[in-house]
Amino acid sequence: MPQVAVYNTLGDKVGEMTLSETLFNAEISEPSLHQAVVAYLAAQRQGTHSTRIRSEVRGGGRKPWRQKGTVRARVGSIRSPLWRGGGVTFGPKPRDYRIKMHKNVKRVAIRSAFSSKVQDEDLIVLESLELDAPKTKEMVALLKNLKVDRKALLITADPEKNIYLSARNIPGISVTFSGSINVYDILLHDKLIILKDAVSKLEEVFA
Repeated sequence: MPQVAVYNTLGDKVGEMTLSETLFNAEISEPSLHQAVVAYLAAQRQGTHSTRIRSEVRGGGRKPWRQKGTVRARVGSIRSPLWRGGGVTFGPKPRDYRIKMHKNVKRVAIRSAFSSKVQDEDLIVLESLELDAPKTKEMVALLKNLKVDRKALLITADPEKNIYLSARNIPGISVTFSGSINVYDILLHDKLIILKDAVSKLEEVFA
């Protein structure tokens, strides 16, 4: 089973923690990771784009000229897609871009994402973090103590408003909680900072 160090807010090592073999030391499945990322990005699309076809464009009810005898091409409406101001041929219409993923594939992807961070030694377990009020300065000091100078994702056990507000103005730093974790966020950030109680919750759900 993988062993990781546990740090306090001052950046000092205060102990070690044994992680779940299933969640943090699984075989990495790149196809599952790819499918999870594609599905996540597809779900972010609103799909509200829309164009008007010829029947939806205003006007064009009258035939521009008679069918025969003008030596011009026959035309039934000035709102034909061939005309300026006409409808759009095969234009986008509102649709749902979401991609269905099997529950087991989702689990394999999340396990692969966490395991890759452990293998690359980019996972930091934090003993605890309590903020009485939003303090960006304290969050900056924490990151400095942990020697985090790249994009990092801080994972808490439950939604923590003060922690979120303290970190939201720091470039490259994101905050989420165990019930809202996804593969894309894990792979997007270079470092994972997980609170100790959040590790237990994640193992309970995914392991």
